[in-house]
Amino acid sequence: MIERKYKRTGKVAIFAVAHGVYWEQFPGLLDNMKGFHKTLCDKVEANEVEVLDFGIVDSSECAFETAEKIRAASPDVVFCNMITYATSSVFAPILKAVDAPMVLVALQPRRAMDYTQANTFMQLENDSICSVPEFTGVAIRYGKKVNDIIIGTLTNDDKADKELAEWCDIAKVLHGLKGARLGLMGHVLEAMYDMHADPTAVASAFGVHVPLIEIDDLVGVYEEATEEEIQAKIELIKAEFDMPDPVSDPVTMKLTDKDLRQAAHSAVALDRLVDKFHLDGMAYYYEGKEGSVQRNVATSLIVGNSILNAQGIPMCGEFDIKTNVAMFIMDRLDMGGSFAELHPFDFDDNVILIGHDGPHHIKIADGKPVLRSLSKYHGKPGSGASVEFKLKEGPITMLGITQTADGKFRFIIGEGYSKAGPIPPTGNTNTRGYFPPDTKDFIKRWCMEGPTHHYALGIGHKADLIKKLADVLGIDSVIVR
Repeated sequence: MIERKYKRTGKVAIFAVAHGVYWEQFPGLLDNMKGFHKTLCDKVEANEVEVLDFGIVDSSECAFETAEKIRAASPDVVFCNMITYATSSVFAPILKAVDAPMVLVALQPRRAMDYTQANTFMQLENDSICSVPEFTGVAIRYGKKVNDIIIGTLTNDDKADKELAEWCDIAKVLHGLKGARLGLMGHVLEAMYDMHADPTAVASAFGVHVPLIEIDDLVGVYEEATEEEIQAKIELIKAEFDMPDPVSDPVTMKLTDKDLRQAAHSAVALDRLVDKFHLDGMAYYYEGKEGSVQRNVATSLIVGNSILNAQGIPMCGEFDIKTNVAMFIMDRLDMGGSFAELHPFDFDDNVILIGHDGPHHIKIADGKPVLRSLSKYHGKPGSGASVEFKLKEGPITMLGITQTADGKFRFIIGEGYSKAGPIPPTGNTNTRGYFPPDTKDFIKRWCMEGPTHHYALGIGHKADLIKKLADVLGIDSVIVR
């Protein structure tokens, strides 16, 4: 019943390069090249991005004209299709004018030439690699960057297709970040020094805007919620969550009708807040006076947050805007992106529990997530409905965003596995994280990189892809192995 609020998409510009002298020398070659170029455009478009096709650039004059058109189109990623040899004069003006990541795509139509029938025409059809060193050399002389080179065949090449898809995913992240509104409401939980972040620094590094939301903005939309909206949200929650009896933790109890209604009412308020402020995500923390409506609402957002995460609107607690960005990135990479921290080791099984007492991305849950009523939220004020689940079994990736002494952001990335086994029935999320060969050693290396204690947790192994994204954003990164 839960659908994304916004489609994951991006804008990918594609232009092909060639040496215009060939067309008169080899009749029919141009038509074949147009066909090869269309094949690439169709292949890229299949990754659910908007393809901006700028055709074949075969002269320096055409290059300057195309450069202006591409710059005006403001793509998220640019593919330079190396269909045959081309002089660097058809590439350099575009490289200089465009700030989007530049990827050279050298995919030849044949795996190998048919040497019994080989001729110059066939060689030119498959000369995709010929100009690549010339282009990268010119890029260095221009002080510009070629972000990647994809080498292979135009068809039946899974590795090349995967690399194209990864850059389309990067385009989706960059497209989503442009002007994204990641709200901040409240203040840092006293006194978590690692949570503090300057909204201007966040805006500068990631191209987002950070609206500062008042708690009374949330209270206002909470008070506007209708009974019809609340009942509809109750039905959604009943459909998407299990509500079992308590097990071993005396803090937990079977979800009460009161807590269910409160969670639904607050979830409606969050929906209204997202719409009112056009939010693409939010980090928050607020305590408020005991018995106040502010405390009542601010401490009952966990269920609504988890639903919004599944809709592609990352929400996290403890005012952690850095992890909110990490969750946003993972969501746009279709990895989920849950709010997580380190919990106790299970040394007997070589795993560590990783989760949080707050919102998670229920689209990546192993089965139906569980709701329990808690008589207290450990370490924080409030009580009520809380979410418990673990991630699907299989590969997982961690992305932490921290800051260095000079204020610069840094990505800390790791890969492991979600392993089968029990989790504590505490009304909090937990996943049994296995990081081979020795989980304890991995966690030590992770901690030595100086992360914040929160990070985003997603499914799949995408550390290398996230590192490429960090390079595009100009952010230092490390993959913990």
